[in-house]
Amino acid sequence: MERYQYEHVFGRIRWSRFLPAAVLLTVVVIEIAWPDFNTFPLLTAVPVIAAPLVSLAWTITSGAASCLIGALLALREGQVSFTRSEYTALASIVVLTVVAAFLNRMFARERKRLKTTREVAEAVQRAVLPAVPDRVRGLAVAARYQAAQEEALIGGDLYAIHDTPYGVRMVIGDVRGKGMQAVTMVNTLLGTFHAAALQLPDLPAVVRGVEVQLQDVKSRPGETPDEAFVTAVVAEISPDRSTLRMANRGHPAPLMVHRGTVTLLEPREPSLPLGLGDLAGPDVPVDEFAWPPGATLVMFTDGITEARDRNGVFFDPVPALTGPLPPKPGAVLDAMLAALFRHTGELDDDAAALVVTHVPAAGAERDLSAAPRVGGS
Repeated sequence: MERYQYEHVFGRIRWSRFLPAAVLLTVVVIEIAWPDFNTFPLLTAVPVIAAPLVSLAWTITSGAASCLIGALLALREGQVSFTRSEYTALASIVVLTVVAAFLNRMFARERKRLKTTREVAEAVQRAVLPAVPDRVRGLAVAARYQAAQEEALIGGDLYAIHDTPYGVRMVIGDVRGKGMQAVTMVNTLLGTFHAAALQLPDLPAVVRGVEVQLQDVKSRPGETPDEAFVTAVVAEISPDRSTLRMANRGHPAPLMVHRGTVTLLEPREPSLPLGLGDLAGPDVPVDEFAWPPGATLVMFTDGITEARDRNGVFFDPVPALTGPLPPKPGAVLDAMLAALFRHTGELDDDAAALVVTHVPAAGAERDLSAAPRVGGS
């Protein structure tokens, strides 16, 4: 995910560096087309425009170029000396170039500090998340986490997958809010899910175990706000790998990709997010789907589905996953994320994705439709 975001941001920065030169070229064009137009205000703006976009050396160079062009334009009609107003204008460019140099150093320090803070936040987030294996009981697995480009706070996106006596169990979720309170919720949920997934025989019991623990954390003074909650999908793949069971707690519906077709795995019955179970009954709705060989489950947080382009249009991952795709889950993630960054450029919110592929045994893939619903509880 970082590669796509880096390529977009780098391209945008690369083109913005030409803005001071574009302004200088505009001055020359205006002077040729409309000689009576006063272009010195534009020339004085060039070093200030350059300060946040280019290096210190290029900021000073842009100021020097502005002075040179201003002097040439002042003398273009055969003048042998500058008028007082022209001296004043050239002096203004020099002064603003000095100011721009100081601003450039301030911007550079702030960018470095923000970059360091963001890297620390992302490193903490990655340390909190458990490592995801490449293979789990005949399933191929891939996961990604990406901090928002404009944020420097620890986010609340999470995912985990565990091989248990009751099948492969996984969770993906998003804690409301950021910072250390989000980390507390993430740690609580992941730790409880790990223990419950290994010990409890049915999926509703796992969800209820996580809910009880989150309620306990919320009840402690100063730990988390009362309105804190976690949207999440808790899922399991049966030991024979034929059935996918899923409890969706207010989270974006996962997708199943099979033979070029994408199916939205929407819950039959909506449920409140984890941490708000005291507002609902004890029942945990679970949906079941067929899990054919070769199928790929794509789970993600709302940082992906709520990403918008410049016109405010939300990103739809379905077109990117429709059609022939390589069988590896990492390739499926790459296809979705490449489309995401073509659509939005950069993320305004943290994003996480977990992809699991049912690797078929040789000749074992049956002619099944993509993810038909087979029941619910």
